[in-house]
Parts: sequence; C-alpha cells; structure tokens
Amino acid sequence: MSWVSLENSTTGNPLGIGSNMSFAGSGELDNGWTVGLTIALNNKAAYSNTNVAISIPAIGDLRVSHGVTGSGIDRMDDSTPNVWEEAYATGLGTGINTVSGVSGSSNIEYTPNMLPEGLTARVAWSPDADGSVTADKGVSGAAAAGNKSSGYDITLTATDAISGMSGLTLYGGISSVEQDDTVATIDGDVEEKTFGATYAMGGFTVGYQWSEEDNGISSGAQEYENEAYGITFAVNDDLSIGYNNYESKQTNTTNVTAEASSIQAAYTMGGATVRIAQAEVDNAKYSTAAVGDQKALTLSVALAF
Repeated sequence: MSWVSLENSTTGNPLGIGSNMSFAGSGELDNGWTVGLTIALNNKAAYSNTNVAISIPAIGDLRVSHGVTGSGIDRMDDSTPNVWEEAYATGLGTGINTVSGVSGSSNIEYTPNMLPEGLTARVAWSPDADGSVTADKGVSGAAAAGNKSSGYDITLTATDAISGMSGLTLYGGISSVEQDDTVATIDGDVEEKTFGATYAMGGFTVGYQWSEEDNGISSGAQEYENEAYGITFAVNDDLSIGYNNYESKQTNTTNVTAEASSIQAAYTMGGATVRIAQAEVDNAKYSTAAVGDQKALTLSVALAF
C-alpha cells in the first residue's frame, strides 16, 4: 500500500495497492541436478517474467529467463546501497536510462561454480535482444520488430574474500548487442559497461557506480554516461536510513543531464514494514521543460503473513 504526493504536478488519487503475484517451485532429479521455477505477475495480473534455473554439480547454474529483469548486466543497473529503492524509483517518473543488456529479452545465463570463493561470474546470451515472451512452440521471437539481434552480457562480483579488505565488494560488467547496420541511422552495436564498489563498516554502507551506454546510432540519443552513489545507516535492527543520488548525461542534439536524489527510511515491526522516501528529479526524461523538475513524497506499508 502506498501514498504518493507530487509537489509540482497533479497527483490524482495518491493511494495505491500492489497486487503482484508469483509462483515458485523446485525439485531434484535423480542425477543430482536441482531445478527451480519462478513465474511472476505484475500489478493487475500483467505478465512479468518466467525463469527456470538448473543447478549442475561441478559445472554451475543455467537459467533460462523469459524476459526477466535482473539478469545479465541489468542486475547492476544501480547497485549502490539503499534502504528501499534506487534514487529514480521511489514514485517519480524520472525516465532515466540505465544499463540493461540482454535482460529485457528471453536469454540464457550461466553462472560457473568452480571459481574461487568470493568471486562470482555470470554470462548471459540472447539469440535476439529484441525478442521476448515467445510461447512454447509459438512463433519465433526473432520476428520481433527492431534492429537488434544477438547479444551477450558478462558480469563479475568480488567480495572481501577476494580483496582481503573486510566489507569491500567490487563489481562490473560489459554488454554487447548486435544491430542491423544497413539501417541508415545505425553505425554500430549497442555497447554498455559499468563498474562500482560498496564498502560496509559498522552500521554504515557506502557505494559508488559508473556506467555508460553507446547506442550505436548517429542521431538522436547516442550515448548515456551515468554516475550513482549511496550511503545507508542501520540505526538498529529495525530502522535504517539512507541517501541516494543518480546522475545521467544524455548525448543528443541538445545534451541534457537528468538527476534524481532520494532520502529514505525503512522501519520493520514484526511482519509489517513502513518505508518513506522524499525524492526529487531535475530534467526528468531528459527534458529541460519546467515539468521535468519534480518532487515526490512516497509512503509505503507492506505486510507479510
């Protein structure tokens, strides 16, 4: 349940209720492989994603994702610490562009399990980064409209078990998606990269992340360069507070920088969680019009049964 108040625009009805629903199951095969299934529905029963994960001893995990977010480089769209949501995701329509790679399309992701402790690598691949949610034995997703074709993401995460510095986590990733260069405005592939670090000490956690996306086009929004940082503090086991900032520079006919910031607090009481965020955005959706500068106060109450 949420209440959103927008200062510089019409709020409409500020009340909201989430009706997300998911199904999950798992099992083990006779050969020792384990299989997990997740099916998710967004609000109002809108299909979100389905993924099947297969764990193979001495090899690693394979996940077939049906347009699931959070695979490939998309899981690092903003990994700076927060107590609720990213700076751009607390009730404002910021329109800020982040790295996404092949996550929005159906893809296969491999996570090897033979690497040293503290080091996690993932490789995601999609045969058509424009194609998603193809039904079993249905029409091929390769026929989807768009200029993209196959692509891959590679990500690495190293915890303090690798660096030897307690509380430090380093991460980064790259993505490349092929595009049809016979189209007049396309002069290359979509290339993305990101790196960042978080450091935890006592109740404090701080983090910084940089990312870049080259759209491989000669006109329009050609490139995005992003910087994000966050700091959180756990006051006690139940209460946490934090601040997040995300800045995105768009290279276009008129270069515009969109910036979102958010002060957040979260409090847990048994099965209830109360979260509040005061957020603001400058140049939302990379527009310098007055409507692009907004502020919002969002209150959320979540109950677990």
